[in-house]
Amino acid sequence: MLNPLDFPLVHHWLDDMRVDVMRYVLFATGIWFVIWVLLAQVLRFRKIRKDTPKPKQMVREFFTSIRSIAIYSTFGLLYLGLNEYGLMWGPEIASGLGPIWVVVSFILMTIGHDAWFYWSHRIMHNPRHFKRFHRTHHQSYNPTPFTAYSFDMPEAAVHASFVIVWTVIFPTPHAVVSAYMIFQIARNTIGHCGYELFPADKHRRPLFDWMTTVTHHDLHHARAGYNFGLWFTWWDRWMGTEDPTYHARFAEVIAKKSAKAKAEAASSPDPVLHS
Repeated sequence: MLNPLDFPLVHHWLDDMRVDVMRYVLFATGIWFVIWVLLAQVLRFRKIRKDTPKPKQMVREFFTSIRSIAIYSTFGLLYLGLNEYGLMWGPEIASGLGPIWVVVSFILMTIGHDAWFYWSHRIMHNPRHFKRFHRTHHQSYNPTPFTAYSFDMPEAAVHASFVIVWTVIFPTPHAVVSAYMIFQIARNTIGHCGYELFPADKHRRPLFDWMTTVTHHDLHHARAGYNFGLWFTWWDRWMGTEDPTYHARFAEVIAKKSAKAKAEAASSPDPVLHS
């Protein structure tokens, strides 16, 4: 009887799966523990929603994320196969472009992924495709760090295919692809964490307003017709799909601490009058 483990491809798939699962568990659990447990009191004024998701939701998100990772690992095999057969010409060209290109290609990959995500994300919100592609992710109305990879299988395939398409047509070093995988899971878990961690200016607007904040994506889960962008706000603004309440909602979250401090000061007895 044939043993599946006798095939090298199965070993590669299992190895990729193991690495991807460890990466997801490390960041999803780590962000949850640091923000929701260790720093919960410190960050309580930056909590975007009053309600906290139930453990049952996080368990569901965890297992659907593992399913998504299985899809990612399958595309990882495709990446490996194309590379082995000399069809992944992008990394080969990139290997001769020097260290500066490593940084440039990472930046360009981030910009390219943002465009890929925006347009595929909008298509998945079309009523004809939503149920099949994107409903699972929006079952997390109030997201958690574990929501990061909680996708329907077709959606996971769309996300995973970006790396294949990008590296086939664009000279990107293998090391950049590996680094990008770490960046995107870290940024994704933070983007779903439910606490606004991004800095604000003196007018309570995002200090880096060209980047999506936690509030920006949280509003997408609350009001699904807006805020389709991944890393940047550009496409939403160019296409008129940014939530019109975004800046007000961001300012409201940022203002919680100062409002609480004023309320506490007003309710405290005046030491002069009561001496």
